[in-house]
Amino acid sequence: MSNTDQPTRARNHKARAREASIERILDAAEQLFAEFGYHGFTLKDVAARVGVSSTLIHYHFNGKDSICEAVWARKAPISARNRLESMRRYAEEVGDAVTVEGALSAWIDADLNVQIDDVEQWATFGKIAAQANSAAGWGAEKMTKYFNPVVLALIDLLKKAMPDCDEETIFWGYHFVSGAMTHNMARTGRLDELSHGLCSSNDFVSIKKHMAKFMAAGFLAICQQNKTP
Repeated sequence: MSNTDQPTRARNHKARAREASIERILDAAEQLFAEFGYHGFTLKDVAARVGVSSTLIHYHFNGKDSICEAVWARKAPISARNRLESMRRYAEEVGDAVTVEGALSAWIDADLNVQIDDVEQWATFGKIAAQANSAAGWGAEKMTKYFNPVVLALIDLLKKAMPDCDEETIFWGYHFVSGAMTHNMARTGRLDELSHGLCSSNDFVSIKKHMAKFMAAGFLAICQQNKTP
């Protein structure tokens, strides 16, 4: 190795070490965020979870808002892209034959699939998204920033599926679906207790099997109700 290569290799090694350090910090912050909520942890808690000094945390991040935004920025754009791509493919495949269940499946299943295929990477972020969807302030801000285009793409598909349904009713339907979807992501264990183990809130395969069909029936019912004299 030449002398000119040594500084480059040293910089590359330093950059990789820095990236690895940041990832460990974000992993710990994400776990704490999921466990205790936005207001339930501090940067000192993150430092303790990683096993480093608070100084290192402050070296990489400018306060709690900075680290929380970094947690969101790692995975929320991936979730948004997955859903948009799923709905785009569905729209191309069916053309004018869009159905309510098909549109909902495209929107719902993209997120459920990652929960099924990569639980270790996505379960904690799913819990954070569940908190955000029911929180004013920070939660509403994050959902607006990352997911508004995804929601509006779904609304457009639902309008095509139900051209006679008024827009207000479609938005109410979305509101109910969104709440149910993020409740699933919370993995509370409540269903396990109520059903005495017959069902599990971690069983995303069964959630995927039933959810779009169940929600589609609700959409069609409220739209039909509004057309009834």
